[in-house]
Amino acid sequence: MHIEEFDFDLPDDLVAQYPAERRDASRLMLLDRQRGDVAHSEFCAVIERFRPEDVLVLNETRVVPARLHGHKERTGGRIELLLLRREIEEGTWLALGRPLRGLRTGDVIRLDRGSWRLEVVERVGDRVRLRLPVDSIVDASDDPTGLAGLLPMASEAGELPLPPYIRRPPEAIDAERYQTVFARAPGSIAAPTAGLHFTEELLDAVRARGVAVERLVLHVGPGTFEPVRSQDPREHQLEAEYYHVGVDTIQTITERRRAGGRCIAVGTTTVRTLETCAAEGSLRAGEGWTDLLICPPHTFHAVDAMVTNFHLPRSSLLLLVSALAGQDRLLAAYRVAVAERYRFYSYGDAMFIH
Repeated sequence: MHIEEFDFDLPDDLVAQYPAERRDASRLMLLDRQRGDVAHSEFCAVIERFRPEDVLVLNETRVVPARLHGHKERTGGRIELLLLRREIEEGTWLALGRPLRGLRTGDVIRLDRGSWRLEVVERVGDRVRLRLPVDSIVDASDDPTGLAGLLPMASEAGELPLPPYIRRPPEAIDAERYQTVFARAPGSIAAPTAGLHFTEELLDAVRARGVAVERLVLHVGPGTFEPVRSQDPREHQLEAEYYHVGVDTIQTITERRRAGGRCIAVGTTTVRTLETCAAEGSLRAGEGWTDLLICPPHTFHAVDAMVTNFHLPRSSLLLLVSALAGQDRLLAAYRVAVAERYRFYSYGDAMFIH
């Protein structure tokens, strides 16, 4: 297997820069994972593809405004930071930063908004360890990433970390539309984008149809969006991300599947979490850190179908959906999506693999 097998040509103008006018107004491609048949619909009609005995599983993580802008007090040079997680033992915080040239241990970064000052502990490759002001942190013991505890500072000084292929600064619309309507647990640095298409009304209609709706948490970190650099994608090492799945969620999934229903995962993060919980063959509740990489071939133990967006070439996300749909069928569907001018990536259209 070679990563070039998961490449495809995508015109720049198909990369969505803004969300659809309404969450559920996105287009929807339907892909039969057994036959490879492709059909076209609108996302508001996805409910017609769900069966009363199914269970729909959502990732209720919430994106933290963890991107910070400031300058080095010593030189005045500009710097952009993306806080990743707390390092409890060291009492420091790890962040992506750019540019890092000339950054020294002991440098102080003053943020543009508020009076916050961050101390550089050390540079680690394309990352930097920081010491934050004590008054910037509140107790958030239920979030092992630590990002929820930074909300006092992040809410004042930070901005939502839109992905780099959205080539514009964050706007007012993003505060609402780059969060799912069911986002509850702060801790992510990117949205679980398949969930962005759902409205409260659509979820109510799903429940009214008899479909169970369950939730879990996976806090999206750099592991989700970092590029695959290994020539053999199976050698790619995902950076671990924190997850939590409750007993009730596992019980509902198990009962529904036992009765003939499907477990429909909303997004790749939900798929990875459930497959992590089923790694030993049976679904178990729990929490921890997962670095599970799913690529073809993969035997799925928990997930039968999924709602997802259209993903970047050569990405771990594309590997995952290829594992569920079949590599040839998935890439053929992507060629159709390009020809039919579907919108790609975070604010783009959706696919239902069933």
